[in-house]
Amino acid sequence: MPLDVDGARRVYDRIGRLQDTQRFYEDHAVRRVIELAAFERSEAVFELGCGTGRLAADLLRSGVPTSARYLGVDVSPRMVELARRRLAPWSNRAAVELLEPPALELPGEDGSFDRFLATYVFDLLSPGDTRALIREARRLLSPEGILALVSLTDGTTPASRIISAGWNRLGSRWPALVGGCRPIELRDLIAGPEWHLQRAEVVVRFGVPSEVLVASVAPR
Repeated sequence: MPLDVDGARRVYDRIGRLQDTQRFYEDHAVRRVIELAAFERSEAVFELGCGTGRLAADLLRSGVPTSARYLGVDVSPRMVELARRRLAPWSNRAAVELLEPPALELPGEDGSFDRFLATYVFDLLSPGDTRALIREARRLLSPEGILALVSLTDGTTPASRIISAGWNRLGSRWPALVGGCRPIELRDLIAGPEWHLQRAEVVVRFGVPSEVLVASVAPR
């Protein structure tokens, strides 16, 4: 069962730094989406669900040009606090803001970012909240902008199918135990004419399947 934004806030306020323990399966997929979306050429990154700021720090340290600016948001006050501390060395070009539920309007002017990044976010939100945030991503991205997403997905190997099926069963009964996350299909989120799919693939790490998706803004 997916969480609403307020439910996600409660879960991740409680998790805090423990979120980073999931890196054993997340990091490989995240590195892949950063590579496919050519973040080394980015000048303005928006991250939805910045968590503890670990990924943002990696990007600012060596993944984007030194002139690039970053804005991250999260619904959890605890995560915002942790991310601001972690990103303090880049305070001249990085900011983190709290996203207040139930509002789903994201901060930023239309077309003001060239990369929109969300890793393991849409797999915990409801379909309605997800659609609203994808519309916001389209608004924030420049005409040459790129959407870069990672989520849990259905398995593609015997072991990963078992794990994703078990994750689904656990999440349907006790969503908080898995942080609200469940396997989804990211390609379903960009089925409209607003997006042009560049790449979608499934990455399996320690039996956990993740979908990596990169899409560009379609010409109006």
